[in-house]
Amino acid sequence: MLTLYIGNKNYSSWSMRPWVLMKQAQLPFEERKVRFDAFDAGSKFKETMLKVNPAGRVPVLVDEGFAVWDSLAIAEYLAEKFPERALWPRDARARARARSVCAEMHSGFTALRSHCGMNIEASLPQVGKKVWTEQADVRADVERITQMWSDLLAEHEGPMLFGEFGIADAFYAPVCMRIRTYGLPVSAEAAAYIERVCALSAVKSWVADALAEHDFVPFDEPYRKSRG
Repeated sequence: MLTLYIGNKNYSSWSMRPWVLMKQAQLPFEERKVRFDAFDAGSKFKETMLKVNPAGRVPVLVDEGFAVWDSLAIAEYLAEKFPERALWPRDARARARARSVCAEMHSGFTALRSHCGMNIEASLPQVGKKVWTEQADVRADVERITQMWSDLLAEHEGPMLFGEFGIADAFYAPVCMRIRTYGLPVSAEAAAYIERVCALSAVKSWVADALAEHDFVPFDEPYRKSRG
């Protein structure tokens, strides 16, 4: 049985990607959630995760004692382990493009990440309005992402980025959460894609679990002092 170590579902965008991928693809796995308390040496979170992988972070996939960490590495491992599921597109060029856009998500869009951290439980449209007005780099990130979505949806005729659900959709699911939480303005086409992603059974399950946590983690809350 595969085991996936994740952090708080309300906040952990990195954890959401492989969890949604595995759940939507109906890959059997056991979930192990490790609560965020701090990320520095000596914290309970760090101590727990260092026993699982040397990076001391989530997500981590463990397969019969073998640990794979980092969401993109986990996705690649799963694609190789379950080739029949076509987690990457079968066409070579589409597969290369899917890897490109996942790598872009993995290493880029730092302004959006910094100013609009994933917080599924919160509703922060006023914060989003302020960020959108004051941060040109956030606007640029969102515009790049939504143009990418539009191009891929047009090329592959939807409903997901490469036709059927795959790794790319799992990677951009946390972006959908951010756009909803902060009420960031997007095109009608992008908004429709976000709704389709949010309607996926795996995403609905993740969101329901996130809302049920009722766990306020102060260092993941730059805009609120409480859940009230």
